[in-house]
Amino acid sequence: MLLCMTSEPEQQLGVGTQDAFQRLWTPHRMAYIQGENKPTGPGADDGCPFCSIPAKSDEDGLVVRRGRLVYAVLNLYPYTGGHLMVVPYRHVADYTDLTEPETAELAALTKQAMTALRAASGAHGFNIGMNQGTVAGAGIAAHLHQHIVPRWGGDTNFMPVVGHTKVLPQLLGDTRKMLAEAWPSE
Repeated sequence: MLLCMTSEPEQQLGVGTQDAFQRLWTPHRMAYIQGENKPTGPGADDGCPFCSIPAKSDEDGLVVRRGRLVYAVLNLYPYTGGHLMVVPYRHVADYTDLTEPETAELAALTKQAMTALRAASGAHGFNIGMNQGTVAGAGIAAHLHQHIVPRWGGDTNFMPVVGHTKVLPQLLGDTRKMLAEAWPSE
């Protein structure tokens, strides 16, 4: 069988502009860019997603683990697969405003998240941190949340560097289920 290679782009009728697969589509990012689910103000009743997530089922809210004072949830707009956030139930903006029990449980769930991510995905390392305030990069500054971003050797490839795009190999619901099953017992 002889294959003929041409330099002409393959026509894909009905799928948009013909570009010979030169474009990677990440339409889910548009919701984040346009501010979907962003609070309208700083109060808990101003549409704060971190205040509404606990009322949802674990599957619908992408909640991986619920504690007494804080919970772990997948980031809806993740940097990498398995990107979690540990969030206090209480609507509080500043780390210094957490109570001692909230601080302790936030630390405990962070450690448990690292254990679960290592077990479920073989993460080699982590970026862990909080952006305190809008000027520090907090997307939702009014409700404190700590990011736990799993990392692997060689995960900084051309996609985020050149394409300004992150490629996730798994649906968020599947990731949530995998991490919930890998979560260590308390």
